[in-house]
Parts: sequence; structure tokens; C-alpha cells
Amino acid sequence: MKVRFADRRPKALRMRRIVGEAVEAAEQGSARFVAAILGICLLPLLSGCIVGTEKPDVAVAAPPAYRYAAPAATHAAVPALDWWRGFRSPELTALIEEAQTANLDIAAAIARVEQADAQAKIAGAPLFPTVDLNATATRSRPSQATSSTGSTGGGGPSERTLYNVAFRASYEIDFWGKNRATLLAAEQNAVAFRFAREVVTLSTVATVANAYFLVVSAQDRLRIARENVASAERILKLIRDRVAAGTASALDAAQQETVLATQRASVPVFEQLIRQNKILLGVLLGQPPEYITVRGGDLARLGIPRVTPGLPSELLCQRPDIRQAEAQLASASANVEAARAAFFPSIQLTGDGGWQSAALKMLFTPASAFYNITSSLTQPIFDGFRLEGQLQLQKGRQEELLQLYRRAIVGGFGDVENALIALQQSTIRERLTREAVTSARRAFELSETRLREGTTDLITLLNTQLSLFQAQDAVSQAQLARLQAAVALFQALGGGWAPNILPIACGEEAKEIALPVKG
Repeated sequence: MKVRFADRRPKALRMRRIVGEAVEAAEQGSARFVAAILGICLLPLLSGCIVGTEKPDVAVAAPPAYRYAAPAATHAAVPALDWWRGFRSPELTALIEEAQTANLDIAAAIARVEQADAQAKIAGAPLFPTVDLNATATRSRPSQATSSTGSTGGGGPSERTLYNVAFRASYEIDFWGKNRATLLAAEQNAVAFRFAREVVTLSTVATVANAYFLVVSAQDRLRIARENVASAERILKLIRDRVAAGTASALDAAQQETVLATQRASVPVFEQLIRQNKILLGVLLGQPPEYITVRGGDLARLGIPRVTPGLPSELLCQRPDIRQAEAQLASASANVEAARAAFFPSIQLTGDGGWQSAALKMLFTPASAFYNITSSLTQPIFDGFRLEGQLQLQKGRQEELLQLYRRAIVGGFGDVENALIALQQSTIRERLTREAVTSARRAFELSETRLREGTTDLITLLNTQLSLFQAQDAVSQAQLARLQAAVALFQALGGGWAPNILPIACGEEAKEIALPVKG
């Protein structure tokens, strides 16, 4: 973004010529006072806009590639706009799409955008002249108890009626660009609120996906816990049969009863997780939880969308929080310009004209017309350093937002790297825990068979039983971690990317990122 200095000399000459012509036209006759007012209304087209470039000097090193990204084509498998469909869950897709339209946080963010647009409209109002119509009818009678001669007797001035219809137009010439800079600041602030809405939307989508995965994961772990309860009950029955036969002790039965009680105690925990996350989904969809039905399913049936992160420089045009920080910084830069322009003179033009008559039937006749044109210049001389303080305040705000913009960029790179690490390691973890389940199940089946045959002791069976229970639960947790890592990666990349419309500036492998970066 670059705002250039205007060539003030030709515009200033044209401005003076137009104002002079408007005044001259008004002086030629009262019938032409409207032309003078219209001349004032044309001044916004001729006023100078001397907005400087208050871009702070910043350079953030952009790595040529992500350290933990898998070798792949640069733009292969970029995030799709509807990236959540890659999990291959119609129910999850329906929940996310409903949340995008019904979530109350998103609705509040949209309302903030509307407020910002209104503020921009208010900020742009001084760039246009104000025109008012004033119509009055006054009937008055001075006191007859007094007169110019001091007489207290009768014969004072009589009653009189005065009718007045007048137009008034005023305009501040934005010669130094103060009003235009204020408008630019408000417009960039509105842009920042639009990106803030995208941040809320992306966060909501990620939260819905994670809550749904927690429901499905808890359902998987609940099924595993119930299967383990059934297995522990089967082993307890076997031990009690051996106790009755005299081949096992009451201690053996008590140990297995402990295992069974432990597995039963885990069931309410998973029931709680399922119900609470269903309630969370209801809140995210902006509906009472009683109206939400979530079936869930099986984590093993869910897919993992394939995605490559692309170039780090592309992240600047995709992450809404980075774009929000960029727009806020641009707004602060414009506010600095407005505060600087406040040191220069303010030029105000005012014109009013209309008709004034003591008789209503004579109101709109040429003889009743009047007009006034006034120009004024106000130069601040001493205000107790108020303007200087305002400029320092805006500069300090600009410096703050500059650092926040840098932090957003660096934090964005870190988020992507962390998500890539989590996705890689959780994939390895899931594979290893599945291998552990296979081995633990085989060991448990062998120990149970040998216990029936009387060729192994109960301690071996208990150990293999607990190992199997723990390994099965670990698989479910690893699956959940992998799904959550995939969601975190999409969130770190800024959600879905529109294909084939990446800005050219964002596709370059630049060593430094200039500020502001515009897509």
C-alpha cells in the first residue's frame, strides 16, 4: 500500500479560481446565490490530499521453506476452501456448515463489521460539504412600555411578522489531508474487523471439529472400556471356578475383582466426555443443547485430509490474524498522518442564502433574496501541547501495532511448524500403538488359554490383561491426537485457500517481508 503526495500547486490554483468564480457569481445578483453554494459543494473534488507515507520500517525474515514440512510440490494439495470435508464425515460437515451460519460469536463479529463500516462512513463525512435548510416564521411585538425615547405610554412599535427560508453550506478544505487520513484510518479499521470475523469463523470451525472428535473418541474409548469389562468378568468367572475347585485362592479372585472394578469406573468418565462435548457442540451451533443430536461414530472410519503448507511467504496472505494486524497497522499509520496534519491551518468556507420577507406572499420574490459567503483560516498557535501529545500518542500506537504485526508473522510460522510436528509424530504414535495392541492381544489370548489349561499363573494373566487395556486406550488417544493435529495445521495455515488466485506478491520466495504486505 502506498499513498502518494499530491501535487498541491495546480490544485490550489484551481481551488482559488473556483472559489473566486463562486464569489463573483454571487456578487452579480441575488438570483445567483445558489451558484455560490454549489461552488462550495464542488470543492471536495478539488481539495488537495497531502497524505504522506507513514509506513514503519520493518523487515521480518521469511524462511524459504518450513523445516518440518514433508518433501512435496510447492503448491500441491493446498488447503481446500471446504477442507473439513476431507475427514469424510457427513455429520461433521453438516455441523461445521451450520455453525458458520448459526454461531453467535460469528454473528457478533459480523455486527462489529457493520459498526466499523458505520464508523468509516462517519469519518468520511467531513470530506463532503454540509448543506442545511432552515425555515422560520417569527411574529413579535416589542414591549409598549418602553420606546427609543424612553416613553412609557402607548404608541410603541407594532406587531410584526418575519418569514425566513435559507440554505446554509459549509466545507472544510482538506488541503493537508487530515480528513482523508482519518477516513483511511477508519476504512483500514473496517478491513481489520473483517479479518477479525474470519479469525472467529476459523476458530469456530476448528472448535466444532475438535469437539466432534472428542465425542467420537470418547465413544471409542467407552466401547473399549465395556469390552474390557466383559473380558474382566469372563476372567473373574474363570478364577472363581478355580477357587471353587481349590486350584486358586481368594487373593487371586480379589485381584481380578480390582481389575474389573477399575474398568467399570472408567465407563462414567467416558459417558461424561460424550455428553459434555455434545453440549459444547450445541452451544457452538447457537442452539440449546437439548435440540442437538450427535450420532458420532468410529475414529477409524474418519479420514485425514492431505495438505502441504506451501511457502512460508504465502502464509501472510492467508492467515486472517496476520491480515488483521496488517490492517490495524495501516490504520494507525493513517492516524499518525491525521495527527500531523492537525498542526497546519484549517480553511473553512461557509455560504448561506435564501429569502426573507415580512409578507408571506413576497417571500420568494427576487427582492427578498439574500446571501452571505464567508471564508476563515484557523492556525493553531498554542494549545498546551495538546496536538503534540496526540501525535506522540498515535506514534506510540503505531509502534505497538508494528510489534504486534511482527509477532503475528513469527507466531504464524511457529504455529505451522508446531502443527507439522504434531501431525508427523501423532501419525508415528498411532502406528506404534496399533502394533502394541496386536502384540498385547496375542499375549493376553495366550495367557488366558494357558490359565484355562493350568500352565500359567494368574500374575502373568493380569499383566497381559492390563497391557492390552492400556494399549487399546492408547490407540484411541493417538487417533484423536492425529485428527486434532490435522485441524491445528489447517487453522495454522489460515483455513482454506482459493485455488489459482494467490496474489503474486505472496508467491515470491522473498527473503524479507516488506510492510505492509498487501494481497
